[in-house]
Amino acid sequence: MAEGANGDLGPDGWPGQIWLEGRTLVHLLAEQTRPTHMPRGPAKRTGPGFLNPAMAPARTRSILLLNDALEHDWLVRPDQTIRALDALCATGVRIRRWRNEIPAHVQQRLRITANDLDQFALDWAKISHSTHPPVQNIEHEPEDDRYGKNSEQRFVNGLDFRNIDARIAMMENGYQWIDLDPFGSPVQFLDAALQGLSRTGVLEITATDTAALTGSSASSQARRYGAKGIVDVYAHDDAVRLLLATVATSAARLDKSITPLMALFDGHHVRISCLVKTSREKASKIGDMIGWRVREEDVPYRFVRHPTPEQVKRASGPLWVGPLWDKDVASRMTEEKVLELCQASPEEIEGMKTAGLEWSADDVEYSTRELRRSVRYISEAADLMSREHLLLNLDSLPRWAGIGGAPKLEKLIASILADGHCAARLPDLEPLLVTDAPFETVLQHVRKNSPLAE
Repeated sequence: MAEGANGDLGPDGWPGQIWLEGRTLVHLLAEQTRPTHMPRGPAKRTGPGFLNPAMAPARTRSILLLNDALEHDWLVRPDQTIRALDALCATGVRIRRWRNEIPAHVQQRLRITANDLDQFALDWAKISHSTHPPVQNIEHEPEDDRYGKNSEQRFVNGLDFRNIDARIAMMENGYQWIDLDPFGSPVQFLDAALQGLSRTGVLEITATDTAALTGSSASSQARRYGAKGIVDVYAHDDAVRLLLATVATSAARLDKSITPLMALFDGHHVRISCLVKTSREKASKIGDMIGWRVREEDVPYRFVRHPTPEQVKRASGPLWVGPLWDKDVASRMTEEKVLELCQASPEEIEGMKTAGLEWSADDVEYSTRELRRSVRYISEAADLMSREHLLLNLDSLPRWAGIGGAPKLEKLIASILADGHCAARLPDLEPLLVTDAPFETVLQHVRKNSPLAE
């Protein structure tokens, strides 16, 4: 054990090195390489207490989503509390950011439980939170779990820490919010997560087994998700829809229905957030939202309920074929909002430097870019992603249009908008266009704005 900054004994390796994510100071193990800003793809694990910096945008969006539920009261009434659980919290970065970056005036309505089976990681989370507590003091009383165990000894300034199996933790209380971020596939935790929610709740899930979800590993996809994929320009969208379909069908077996709030493929993982409600009637209609994506000759794809034997060869599924986002919620995920909630002020950064943070002007600039990137294009695409739309990869359009080069995506979007249709860029590493314009109309704009046409 090592002694922490506040005199408490911490886990071996404490205090490590200090990093800033959002407005929250994070202690990294000394052997972990100092993160780069806006990293891509999976990072190499260095043992317990490891922080994956590539997941920072997902953690940032979770703050915006939870704050939106508190600010706009679409989950519980204004006089009610949201009980939130991070079932696999690791070193507690997400739950500490929930406490530090969601505004003070709604913090008393938020009860947060942090659970992990790794005692080392949990100790690291506890001492990190004690060393750098939130500005506002959280005064609500700790709660007993369903077995009558008092949580007083686990309660640390607004966070209730638990050290049990995640499946048990999720079912100990009726939560209105559960975050499930496992290493790999979440399927083994789904039933417990859905049963652990209240009659109305939000379930956020991360899946990093993208080889299975995209179809790159056909055997894993069939075994875990009971699906068949095609690895092409729609593999990322298929992965998102496949995970949604898996959650939706699991929920239906428990007489629950889901409504996607935000579902994205982000670099090396899929992240979905769903509103889950107990309703036998809606659960019985789940089949209306499950289908297959069939690649066609006249258009890139069509969604069908049941493919014919001939179509199966060029189809992926079964997938979620309904909307992927909630228009109102997604439209409020703006760059202005993320900076308001999650960007540290110059005064805050100066105070953090006295605690040992080494943060340069370049770090300030890069972290601001990272925050902006976490929500870039989301509000602009909110309307289209909440209803029927056509998703197109820019690089594949020249072949369909019979021309030699693609126009700039921004120019193509402006042209489609000027023609009276809706169009936007979708957040993804690939240049993806989402629109409600007919496919042939899109091709006309592609030809008109092609570099060869100028």
